[in-house]
Amino acid sequence: MSLANDISVLKRVPMLSTFSEDQLRLLAFSAESMSVPKGRNVFEEGERAEGGLVISEGSVRLETGMGDHAVQHGTFGKGTLLGESALLAEGFRPVRAVAVEDTTLIRIRRALFARMLNEFPEIAVELLRTRAAKFTETTEALQRVATRLDYVERLDTARREENAKRRKSD
Repeated sequence: MSLANDISVLKRVPMLSTFSEDQLRLLAFSAESMSVPKGRNVFEEGERAEGGLVISEGSVRLETGMGDHAVQHGTFGKGTLLGESALLAEGFRPVRAVAVEDTTLIRIRRALFARMLNEFPEIAVELLRTRAAKFTETTEALQRVATRLDYVERLDTARREENAKRRKSD
């Protein structure tokens, strides 16, 4: 792929939306290109994540499990960043990624991304702001789930108590 195409693809990535044209050019120039044939794994579930991958051409299906127990989590195309968190912190891939068709990706290693943040602190500040907002949204969503689970637990406890009373009276 050409540098211009890579820059165009990187512009589509929400996490990189605050990067200037020159910053995207530097990132694209320093990143690596990776080609994966149709049907081959881009990465394995549980594999150590060294950074993120942006789909430049083609599409990738994310899945967990194996064989009859495989669960598909969606198919993603051009401009999708796989492994956003891996750009910022060490970790492991929570899913397997499989090329649905011949696919080209832009590999951004964590060390490269860290260098970009060091050289351009304004990017780091904006990234911190957006990650904090995302964290707040996630925390609020988890609180809503916790409230629902608490309600379900209370219903379940009441049902068990009612069943126990019925058994005693029989």
